[in-house]
Amino acid sequence: MKKTQVQSEFFEFDSIDELNADDRKLLEEAKKTVRDAYAPYSHFQVGAAVLLENGVIVRGNNQENASYPIGLCAERVAVFAAGANYPGIKIKAIAITASSNEFMIDQPVAPCGACRQAIAAPDPASCREGVPVPSRRLCKLRGIREIFPEQNFSTHSDPAIGMVADGKA
Repeated sequence: MKKTQVQSEFFEFDSIDELNADDRKLLEEAKKTVRDAYAPYSHFQVGAAVLLENGVIVRGNNQENASYPIGLCAERVAVFAAGANYPGIKIKAIAITASSNEFMIDQPVAPCGACRQAIAAPDPASCREGVPVPSRRLCKLRGIREIFPEQNFSTHSDPAIGMVADGKA
């Protein structure tokens, strides 16, 4: 038997002002779309903004349904919309934020396993930089590999992820 250790690394920022202009813009797009999330059951609104290598930003938010399994997370909505509308264009970065009027969100929101796979699947290495979202904690990861370490990245680049807790809406 062989023991393998997996570690993740991320960066925390004190203020949105520490971000470069592109990261701030991506973060603002994620915040805009979180307001339109359809989450009548969980009251957990999530927004995601994907920056493509051609400079286009594609937004998505979570879409719940009374038939629970058919709802979609914000990250997959954004990634799938990017793939459908801009085929072949690589993801450079993604910003994710969440809010609720029902409860406090005080920790960064990480993509679920299905979303991690969707972000990594097209070209895991292309998204090279994560964008943090403003809240009590601003976190930035170097890439999807930091939170999805067992994915085979040997032939791909590594998409970056930014995660944030945004408190109440």
